[in-house]
Amino acid sequence: MSSQSLPWKENILHKQALKCYEDKEYKKGYRLAEQILKKAPDHGETMALKGLFGYHLDKKDEALEFIKKGLVKDIKNPVCWHIYGLYHRSDKNYEEAMKCYSQALKYDKENLQIIRDLAVIQIHTRNYDAFADTRHRLLELRPQNRQFWIGLAIAYHTMGKPDLAIKVLVAYEETLTDLPTRPDYEHSEMLLYHNSLIEETGDIKGALEHLSTIENHVCDQKSLKEKRAQFHLALGQPENAEAGYRALLAHNPDNLAYFDGLRKSTGLGADQLSAEEQGKVLTLLKELQQEYPRSNTAKRLPLRYATGEAFMTIADEYLRNMLRKGVPSLFVNIKTLYSDKEKQQAIEKLVLGYLAELEKSKTFGNGGAIEPPTALLWTLYFLGQHFDFQHQTDKALSYIERAIEHTPTLVELYMTKGRILKHAGDYVQAAQALKEARKLDKQDRFINSKCTKYLLRADNMADAEKKVVKFTRADLADRLNDLVEMQAMWFSLECGESNMRRGLIGRALKRFHQVEKHFIDITEDQYDFHLYCLRKMTLRAYISLVKLEDQLRTHPYFVRAAQNAVQCYLRVFDKPEGEEPPEMEGMSEAEKKKYRNKMRKAELKESKKAEEQKAQADQEILKKGGKIDEDPEGLKYTNTTDPLGEALKFLKPLQELAAERIETHLMGFEIYIRKNKLALALRELLKSIKIDADNATLHEQLVRFALAVQKTGDTIKPAVKAVIDSHWETLYQKNGKDLASFTAAFLNKNKDSGSVPHLISAAMAVSLIDTSNKGKSKAEEIIFRIADAKFAGTRSLENCLLARKTLKAFKSGRVQEFTKKAVEWYPLATALRS
Repeated sequence: MSSQSLPWKENILHKQALKCYEDKEYKKGYRLAEQILKKAPDHGETMALKGLFGYHLDKKDEALEFIKKGLVKDIKNPVCWHIYGLYHRSDKNYEEAMKCYSQALKYDKENLQIIRDLAVIQIHTRNYDAFADTRHRLLELRPQNRQFWIGLAIAYHTMGKPDLAIKVLVAYEETLTDLPTRPDYEHSEMLLYHNSLIEETGDIKGALEHLSTIENHVCDQKSLKEKRAQFHLALGQPENAEAGYRALLAHNPDNLAYFDGLRKSTGLGADQLSAEEQGKVLTLLKELQQEYPRSNTAKRLPLRYATGEAFMTIADEYLRNMLRKGVPSLFVNIKTLYSDKEKQQAIEKLVLGYLAELEKSKTFGNGGAIEPPTALLWTLYFLGQHFDFQHQTDKALSYIERAIEHTPTLVELYMTKGRILKHAGDYVQAAQALKEARKLDKQDRFINSKCTKYLLRADNMADAEKKVVKFTRADLADRLNDLVEMQAMWFSLECGESNMRRGLIGRALKRFHQVEKHFIDITEDQYDFHLYCLRKMTLRAYISLVKLEDQLRTHPYFVRAAQNAVQCYLRVFDKPEGEEPPEMEGMSEAEKKKYRNKMRKAELKESKKAEEQKAQADQEILKKGGKIDEDPEGLKYTNTTDPLGEALKFLKPLQELAAERIETHLMGFEIYIRKNKLALALRELLKSIKIDADNATLHEQLVRFALAVQKTGDTIKPAVKAVIDSHWETLYQKNGKDLASFTAAFLNKNKDSGSVPHLISAAMAVSLIDTSNKGKSKAEEIIFRIADAKFAGTRSLENCLLARKTLKAFKSGRVQEFTKKAVEWYPLATALRS
């Protein structure tokens, strides 16, 4: 304990200062600490406390100085060490914080607050073994505290030992003498958590029996009924499972999981059903439709299982009802059926028939009643989406234009027109269509955000920024920064990708780092929940949170940001002084020099104008009390001395959490091959082969790896060479070091796949193996096979652009020829005009 003491008056002030920290009254606490130090300038605990208050008042340098001085004055004071730990915790330096807490506990072994703080950091950093030990220590000190029992159970659970967690909960439940007479939320949550642990051990029968014993004490009856039905189904008790799922459907007749559970409990759960089983499923669903006439799921599901004439009959009734009601989401509801070509054709035939009848007799045919005028509108709207899905752009646009002519004030029509144009590659006109949609409803945030996204896809950054700030706080100095504060990751990603397309790598990286920071913030936000969830007994939700946080960086937004950031850093490494613009392709050195001088003059003029505009904008921000962005161009990212090291920082989380994705290892190879780390590059190739040996990009990387090994020659380390040689056959099969044969075998293997990416990869490989004009001609020939009819299915705009980029990469003279062909396939694509 502390060797220093305070006079009684200062001791009272010291207690008040501690209370101020608990209440987050940092300014008041800081003043109290200063007041104490006037009378007792060498009191270490107060000095450390003053430092802690200073940290929260943005006086970080002063804070650390005072905390260290306090420790020097009273090195054996556990409070000083605790404060030093709190400082490091606030600074997110968890390793040092744990050391400080451990040091504090040497001098005060039974301080519950310090032990609790240590436990929180241990679970936050996923140090499960130490967390379990600390939780055990807390329970030994206060065995009557419920939170400590539950905390120990959670510790064992997170360690992957649910059986030990169950023993802890059973022991705790045996100590309870005064059980609530009616359902109590906190007790109920503990019981359901106990049940989930039994389920996790695989003892489904035991979990079912446990449900029966706790039923009268559970508040969340819906969860209990769901689990009971699942357990009956898992134990092969179909009658009980069926009764359970029917009871659940009565509660929520639109829950798809309940329908699937009921189907499985009636013995119809196979993925592939016979004709007889399909009939039984349709009969069951028809009964449910009659029982729950307002359930859309009951009406929609028969379309999944019906085939042939039965499908036509059911689809006819379903589509008529939806078109009559005017349901905008009709196409989205049935789009999953389009994986079956037969069903897709049947739907097209039905809806085209409706259109013909509506135009002729204003009915859906078969002598039906006159339909409302909107039936024609929604039929045209549906057909526009239908033909867009089939990539028949002209037909899709003609139907959507007719719908707009019919009802020019419907927002959804303009949004769909924009989507059709986007799929056709005309991002400029797509953005214009969304602008028209936005004008019809300026109060709709969703439409405004969609309009912004389309403007960014068209690389119209200035207009996009004007639109997106309309729904930010008007009183802020920098309204765009409000989107960063609100963690609007979609905006950061779209801005970053737009900047990438325009060659503004620094700005792009700045946006991708914003996304990374959002994920770091989300991870840090879980800190307070480690104690909160124990206190409130939201145990199942807490375990879900921990599992979610562990997989957080597998989220598509982070993966997308990481992939783009890695590409940007690779470009910085490959061409540190920037890339040559496409306009310079094919120019002589004299023409390039002349072009550069012309562009330099234009850039100087533009930069001067930009500086004036920035100065004006900065003045406005300062007037409103905002902060000026000192590096709007993101130069600190492009000027890095280790771009590959920065790229690895984005890759590491994916290697840990998304190792099953081949993109992770393809990116890893690109980094390691540039670092000349052949062993690590080999590791990434082997992992990629294990995931998808036929991946198109992988073949090109295999060729590049072999060429890199050949280039290294005798300088390669013997141990690395031995490892590479041992895996050579896995990489190149029986082709040995004959890369030409390896690529020919790859082409032959995929000749009937109709895959454009495989053609592009093979062409790139050929150009790398044979750098002569003969090799270039052969690579060009492979690329131009894309024009064959069998490649139409994968001849997307994205792949056409990739093929053109590949031709440019090996300096082909047939780029314009290919572009003309691509324009025939995608006449509206703006990217092909540049």
